[in-house]
Amino acid sequence: MARLHLFDLDGTLLHGTSAPVEISRQLGLEAETVALDEAIGAGLIGPPEYATQVHALWRHLTETHVATAFASAPWLEGIRDVWADIRGSGDYCAVVSLSPSFFVERLTGWGAHAAYGSRFPAVPFTEPVNPAGILSAAAKVRIADRLCAEFGVARADCVAYGDSMSDRDLFGVVPVSVAVNADRHLEGLATHSYVGRDLRDAYELVCPAR
Repeated sequence: MARLHLFDLDGTLLHGTSAPVEISRQLGLEAETVALDEAIGAGLIGPPEYATQVHALWRHLTETHVATAFASAPWLEGIRDVWADIRGSGDYCAVVSLSPSFFVERLTGWGAHAAYGSRFPAVPFTEPVNPAGILSAAAKVRIADRLCAEFGVARADCVAYGDSMSDRDLFGVVPVSVAVNADRHLEGLATHSYVGRDLRDAYELVCPAR
């Protein structure tokens, strides 16, 4: 039976940072977005409030800013190697993140079968953000179920990789999970734990070298 590997983005594939912080860095607004990351991480604001506030910060955002943020972000090593191995073995890989879809979806070019993020207006923004399109921890489970149906697998065939509170719900419904550079919110929930900068090593915890 094929397996579906589900990857978080912020703090997981990206080391020690988030897509919004990397985007904001291009606008000189890194500190403001780090503060928002800390607020949502502490439960002081929810995903819709976070999205509304970063949308306001990004009023001068362009596609060039997004492309530069993506290219210069501190990605884990070996992402494309892992996804090539997953594809080569007949398994599936997807990214599900609360970050903006216009950033997350770029990862299909690295080999992900699917990539889902919160829906923001097209860049540059001419419309407000719609809170209905902003993902939550619970939405990650719904998307995982949708992907299972699409790929013909079950929750029992899923492996989740994550680092924080937004991954708790997903970790709670799949049989195998890897906490990657994780914070306290995933303590006691993950099947495996990895600290480091190379996704190949985290992947080996669930798929030993063949």
